[in-house]
Amino acid sequence: MSERVGETGAGAVVQGGGGVEPARARQMWHLLEPLHAVLYYAPEAFEEAAALGYDTRERWPSYFPYRAAPLGEADPERVASAFYSFSPRMVAEHAGPAWRIASPDAVLEARERAVDRAYRALLGDRVDSPEMAEAAALARRAAEAAEPAGRPLAAANAALDWPQAPHVQLWHAATILREHRGDGHLAALLTAGLDPVESLVSFAAIGAASVERFESRGWSADEWAAARDRLAARGLVDAGGKATEAGRELRHRVEWNTDRLAAGPWQSLGSDGVERLAGLLGDFWVAVLASGLLPSETTLGIDKV
Repeated sequence: MSERVGETGAGAVVQGGGGVEPARARQMWHLLEPLHAVLYYAPEAFEEAAALGYDTRERWPSYFPYRAAPLGEADPERVASAFYSFSPRMVAEHAGPAWRIASPDAVLEARERAVDRAYRALLGDRVDSPEMAEAAALARRAAEAAEPAGRPLAAANAALDWPQAPHVQLWHAATILREHRGDGHLAALLTAGLDPVESLVSFAAIGAASVERFESRGWSADEWAAARDRLAARGLVDAGGKATEAGRELRHRVEWNTDRLAAGPWQSLGSDGVERLAGLLGDFWVAVLASGLLPSETTLGIDKV
């Protein structure tokens, strides 16, 4: 391969003729993911969830309905399938009672209000700026070009009505694009022969995040150890759980395939449009990161792979 999977800076390669390389798709994910993730951490989002009746002493009781609501009244098995890396027990604990507390439609309305309020708190007058309107239009164009086939979370979000306000449109576009990427990531994991818990163990093995951070996905110590043993039998990790050369190469292929599968929507903008959107997003991205709302370490492995 001619470029490193983790390349994300301004020098990320773009093909001639307007084509967009996978490395650029990764850069756009890095810029858009924090803008999406505001929903799961902003105090306004917890306030809206509490008003619906969800427990907000931790983030998971609202995370699952907020993210799963586009699927309708999905049962825990369907949610676990779409979310993949979460323990089915954890999904059942939070997604099981979710629709007895509030309907998916009520949750969708609450999350739109939450994003509107959170963005206004974080960005101030910039939500009404020409730059926001332009960024929203470009991101929407990319999101509308995302192929929904075989991508249940992306398809479910894409089927929703578009919000009216540009800043909420930007969030909605970011959500479609990140779920499109995430659905493709699951395909890459399946192709690599990594089951849900193995996907986390192998990711921790290359230092994407600490084992303690991955414990937030609800797997038991015995399940984690069994997955580590299965990976060791394949020569992918050593006895201490660190990735071998083969394990690193496998994760490299997973991340490369994820980037490749995520590149499609960005072709609609061409390299110039992607460059323009990246420039517009920078100020908003900095504001979200500087707010301190988001954790410094996540299970996504941004900038680690």
